[in-house]
Amino acid sequence: MPQPRTYRTEAVVLRQTPLGEADRILTLCAPDIGKIRAVAKGVRRTKSRLGGNLELLNRVSVSVSVGRNLDIINEAYAIATFSRFRSDLPRVSRALYIAELMDNFLIEGSAARPAYGLLLNALRWLETTPNLDLLLRWFEMRLLDCAGYMPELTDCVECRSPLQPADHTFACDSGGVLCPDCRVSSDGALIPAPLNVMKTLRFLQRQPQFAAVEPLAVSRGALAAAERLMRTYIRHIVEREIKSAHFVSLTLAN
Repeated sequence: MPQPRTYRTEAVVLRQTPLGEADRILTLCAPDIGKIRAVAKGVRRTKSRLGGNLELLNRVSVSVSVGRNLDIINEAYAIATFSRFRSDLPRVSRALYIAELMDNFLIEGSAARPAYGLLLNALRWLETTPNLDLLLRWFEMRLLDCAGYMPELTDCVECRSPLQPADHTFACDSGGVLCPDCRVSSDGALIPAPLNVMKTLRFLQRQPQFAAVEPLAVSRGALAAAERLMRTYIRHIVEREIKSAHFVSLTLAN
């Protein structure tokens, strides 16, 4: 049976790339299709009916035609624009970081319902929570879980012995924490994983909902160490720098 030449889906706009004088290539995250790259023709013209609907980070409903190289967006309307964080630079920077992570982890043509639900949940929380950086660490942990890269933080990733309450080290190559004996024999790059950071990350692993995480009080030092560990691990997985991470570091949360 031939595949339909057009389809409709809802999605979140993750990325925009100019094409020619008036078009854009959009990267979308859709629950039933995963990552979509499609052309929005004429979207940069002032009178375009698509323009306001297909803004970055909008949740949209789109009608799309299947193309030879790139699909083409025919119609679009915005379901949600998350307008409450768009005039707040620290929140915008973190939204862009979330979008870039999604772009790096999603696979084209592969359903992504858990990741899509996580994305919407994070964008909603980003409008209101004062705990912005803890939200990012929670989002990173849940996205790693969706992608099958959840770090091992309970047992030594090499010998499988239970980790004792102490400062440890994290091995990106192995995807988890090493006990003292295995740390000595490791020849890979290791990241410090202090006890307070281990406790924070383990808590995030256990919480599928940010509502349970938001009240958590974490010191700036522990948050900074958790950020270094998580971003280094993510960079190792995707094999590239997350460009918007630098933007986040320039817009510290209050």
